[in-house]
Amino acid sequence: MPEERLQKILARAGLGSRRKCEELIAQGRVTVNGQVAHLGMKADPLRDDIRLDGQRIRTIEPLVYIMVNKPRWVLSTMEPDRKHRTLRDLVPVAERVFPVGRLDLESEGLVLLTNDGVLAQRLMHPRYGHEKEYRVLVAKVPDEKQLKAFRYGIVLPDGYRTRPVQVEVLRRQGKGAWLRMILTEGRKRQIREMCRAVGLPVVRLLRTRIGPLRLRDVEVGGWRYLTPDEIRALRKAAGLPLNGRQTAKEQKG
Repeated sequence: MPEERLQKILARAGLGSRRKCEELIAQGRVTVNGQVAHLGMKADPLRDDIRLDGQRIRTIEPLVYIMVNKPRWVLSTMEPDRKHRTLRDLVPVAERVFPVGRLDLESEGLVLLTNDGVLAQRLMHPRYGHEKEYRVLVAKVPDEKQLKAFRYGIVLPDGYRTRPVQVEVLRRQGKGAWLRMILTEGRKRQIREMCRAVGLPVVRLLRTRIGPLRLRDVEVGGWRYLTPDEIRALRKAAGLPLNGRQTAKEQKG
């Protein structure tokens, strides 16, 4: 096998997206044949001894794709936490998986768990422009000026100007309203920051879609493996081969 970028090997081994794997390398936690790795390094996963925190990585493992309906007050991480429940508490699978596009503690809805680092990178990197759809309950009914601000892009407190957002009012609820919002980027707490900037406090926030993957057939706090059709749709949207390695579910029969 020819040498590959180290972050690509780590991502394929289920250690996170390529960006996350670059962070692991930069932190000095990765070694290749006993030497601390550096960004830009290449390796042969079949020949070289590649380790994270001293543990040799498994470079070939079945792919896992899991849909989770995250409740409020659950952290979007597979790591244990002393104060809050995490996705690991909801999805106690043996495979090492990570969330694609985290939701903050108060937010709810669709989270994709996988060990397919290449797919994760394609789905979440802004340059690919994959849509993420949300239902957002705001405390006031927005006026046309506020809706136009979303559609043209909003300058956040740090000076970043958001990409245009598709937004529509679905229905009123009390003094507020449910909005349907579609983003093509995913900065940390972006929807909450945008809504705050235009004077619309967020009461609830639920993600319902990532690319072609829609939240369905999963109760709040539940999870399931993706169907073959859902996996193919995700990989097609990401521009990846439709027939990759065998999934964990297929291996288990």
